[in-house]
Amino acid sequence: MKVSVIIVAAGKGIRLSDEGSFKQFLSLVGNPVLVHAISVFDTSPLVDEIIIVVPAEKVTYCRGLVKKYKFKKVAGVIAGGKFRQDSVYNGLLKIGKTKPDIVLIHDGVRPLVTSVLIQKCIGNIRKDGAVVLAVPVKDTIKLVRKSFVEKTLERNKLWSIQTPQCFSYDLIFKAHKKARADGFLGSDDASLVERLGCPVKIEMGLCQNIKITTPEDLILAEEILKRRGV
Repeated sequence: MKVSVIIVAAGKGIRLSDEGSFKQFLSLVGNPVLVHAISVFDTSPLVDEIIIVVPAEKVTYCRGLVKKYKFKKVAGVIAGGKFRQDSVYNGLLKIGKTKPDIVLIHDGVRPLVTSVLIQKCIGNIRKDGAVVLAVPVKDTIKLVRKSFVEKTLERNKLWSIQTPQCFSYDLIFKAHKKARADGFLGSDDASLVERLGCPVKIEMGLCQNIKITTPEDLILAEEILKRRGV
């Protein structure tokens, strides 16, 4: 069973600073955020190859990082598209040439992913064609329209979705092709699979597996990594 990973890092962190910094390349405990994410997959015995998707103007820089950190499983660094979904599709086309059985799609700004989470995804994919990590929401969630509460949602049914998300290659490629044909833009890859009527299995994620979006996230991630001994 061949396992490929697409690490999506083609966006700009417009919520992180007024200038719209490339948050995936910000320093975190001395190394770029993206490097922390790549490292976990690169050292996983379950992973065969990694494709990194970055902004077109950062391809050369990222290839330099791959060389500097001596990543062994990175098979390519390619340019992303206008939207995240386009970037993932570019990655799927790239890895499709090597015919993987399983593909994991991971946000490059989630540097706190662990080997246990990777194993959890891959270990369940054989019986469930789509597996995503998630954690139950802690706060009360309200549906709001024009600054007024429309409805309070049932918290016990709500989960916060994380990455990596794991799919059979054929399934996720079919889902992306269908979305492109329909002009549908989803908020994550699992939503494209859901449109096909296919079940998506939830596996318990990790609260520490945060997405770096704000300056506070960067501070929290640094503290978590220090406690892990990084």
